[in-house]
Amino acid sequence: MEESNKKSHWDNIYKTKKLEDVSWYQQTPKTSLVFLKEFNIPKSAKIIDIGGGDSLLVDHLLKLDYTDITVLDISATSLERAKERLGDDALKVKWIVADIADFKPNEQYDFWHDRAAFHFLTAENEVDHYIQAAKQGIKADGVLVLGTFSESGPKKCSGIEIKQYSEVSMTHKLKSFFKKVKCINVNHETPFSTIQEFVFCSFRKLVV
Repeated sequence: MEESNKKSHWDNIYKTKKLEDVSWYQQTPKTSLVFLKEFNIPKSAKIIDIGGGDSLLVDHLLKLDYTDITVLDISATSLERAKERLGDDALKVKWIVADIADFKPNEQYDFWHDRAAFHFLTAENEVDHYIQAAKQGIKADGVLVLGTFSESGPKKCSGIEIKQYSEVSMTHKLKSFFKKVKCINVNHETPFSTIQEFVFCSFRKLVV
């Protein structure tokens, strides 16, 4: 799917569906917050949420008093919805409208979080670009947390084919620049009472 088509596809979803009516909705992003706590990420850390859209992770980060938060998404509509929900607190967040498949970071982050954006990259050149962007955009010894559909999970999301991963395949894909810390399997219950199987892995950027 071309970038312009991807943008319009996601913008249309956010224009026509409520927050609680999308399959990835979570009132509390428990898994993501557990990883944040396990790495003891300081309140002043630079955090980026890749494909964050209008998810509620940013709300929880603000409540936890994190002060340097960036949310990136291909859909401007999703970010506008998040800003509207947050009100004045939206001014405390940096918002980036970009396709992660060609995103070029202009700063480095301590904690790079991605729940279900990476698995939309099905072309090898897009995957390679993402990994290079993460390498460039994560500080030395910084943390990468990546969540994708597992090999037992869905093969599509929102009408788009995705690439499934296992602990082994994800670790292998990132091994040149990142060292795996741990992986867990997570069952996400959608608002429609269906189960989506995820694999979440955390990594440290290799210091070379």
